[in-house]
Amino acid sequence: MAAGAAYGGAAGHAFPIERSVSLLAALSLPSPPSPVIFEVGPIALRWYGLLIALGIAVGTFVVSRELARRGYDGALALDALFFVVPLGFIGARVYHVLTDYELYAEDPFPAVIGGDGLGIYGAVVGGFLGVLIFARVRGINPLVFADAAAPGLILAQAIGRWGNYFNQELFGRPSDLPWAIRIAPENRPDGFEDAASFHPTFLYESLWNLLVFFALLYIARRFASRLKAGDVFLLYVSLYSVGRFFVEALRIDPAFLLGDLRGNLLVSSILAVGFALVFLLRRSRGSSGRRAPG
Repeated sequence: MAAGAAYGGAAGHAFPIERSVSLLAALSLPSPPSPVIFEVGPIALRWYGLLIALGIAVGTFVVSRELARRGYDGALALDALFFVVPLGFIGARVYHVLTDYELYAEDPFPAVIGGDGLGIYGAVVGGFLGVLIFARVRGINPLVFADAAAPGLILAQAIGRWGNYFNQELFGRPSDLPWAIRIAPENRPDGFEDAASFHPTFLYESLWNLLVFFALLYIARRFASRLKAGDVFLLYVSLYSVGRFFVEALRIDPAFLLGDLRGNLLVSSILAVGFALVFLLRRSRGSSGRRAPG
């Protein structure tokens, strides 16, 4: 009886515990593999670059469908890449160099063209400039084109964020949550050498971007007759910035500071509120801006 009780007590509790541990292990993110897929001499294919390219390809497809739905030639999405991608890349590099200027102060201009690091807000500004130029060349309303591009852009961001997973970068504070990600010691920030797992903020942002993607598609279709040109793009910037604000609040990687505040935290909060206010003001004033064709 005692032996049976001992067996039932010990084993009866061990099995649920083991199952719980197995479940937590299944939920947790595996350690990232090498950031390099393969190398041939000086040429290396990296996951980061592949995922950005995949994001651009998938995003372009979505933009082409949105343009066609609005009565435009979907092939314009591919043509626009020659304007949007180069200027978006330059904008992303300029933003990165400016916000980490102490690293590039001795040679800032070459750093814009070469090196690692991209700033999404700079990419949006540069890409929008590309849209303005392309729209002028092709005689298209740039705000209508920006509305069509917004869902594809946020989906491309959702895909591209996974490049940070393979690079073991842009993670958050230490965490023991089941889905926390283990980071190799050489990739841990100063002061966090003893922490093994961290918030996967790249995952949080990717999931948020995916939700924004579906929200923009729904809004663009459900309220097509009531939207004005530029409304979907305004919502894209505002909604993305809301998610970015909370992600920035968790991140611990080095970042430019405005006083004691992470710079991107302030930027995202200003853009989230500012673009939302512009959207609401356009509604309340009954702006006569051209409606986006449905």
